[in-house]
Amino acid sequence: MLGTMGVEMSWLMPVLGLVLAYLLGSIPFGLLLTRMAGAGDVRTIGSGNIGATNVLRTGRKGLAAATLLLDALKGAAGVWVADWLAPGGAGALIGAAGAFAGHCWPVWLGFAGGKGVATLGGVAFGLWWPLGLIYLAVWLSVLFLTRYSSVGGLAAAAVAPVAAAAAGLSGAALLFLGLGVLVFWKHRANLGRLAAGTEPQVGSRRG
Repeated sequence: MLGTMGVEMSWLMPVLGLVLAYLLGSIPFGLLLTRMAGAGDVRTIGSGNIGATNVLRTGRKGLAAATLLLDALKGAAGVWVADWLAPGGAGALIGAAGAFAGHCWPVWLGFAGGKGVATLGGVAFGLWWPLGLIYLAVWLSVLFLTRYSSVGGLAAAAVAPVAAAAAGLSGAALLFLGLGVLVFWKHRANLGRLAAGTEPQVGSRRG
């Protein structure tokens, strides 16, 4: 009996961690903040995305900054909660995947969420803070140089698995490789606009 209970708990806690991380990640801060501030439904402007870049198109820089910070924090929180429930490394990776999935495909919004850049950055900080700093540095540097939010985010997502692998974090490297592919897939429309020369730069109200 005790052995059976041990087996059940061995998979129950990681599953619980995954679910809680997903629920944390699925909180649509961009939508909630703009509504509470009287800025309307962020899904009806610009690209229709719930992330910080589109929130910025409301003209409310404070709301955009708050969205960015909270979207990152929920990624880190998902990692920490899952790691607490299932310590030893695997729990943290499960939480990272859950929080990212929650942001990109939140059940509350019909699975139509954000593109995952800020939440992936929070996940990086949650797993290993130097990796988070590398992610942030690449993101902000490329954004500053190009003024394209999408290019900065994609560059950070591309560098993350390389940085994790260089640090010997093989599990995190594989995770970031997979999540990075999803970030690129979520940005497929942006990639098309970049190729066509129609991608809006930061501060533009266009989609």
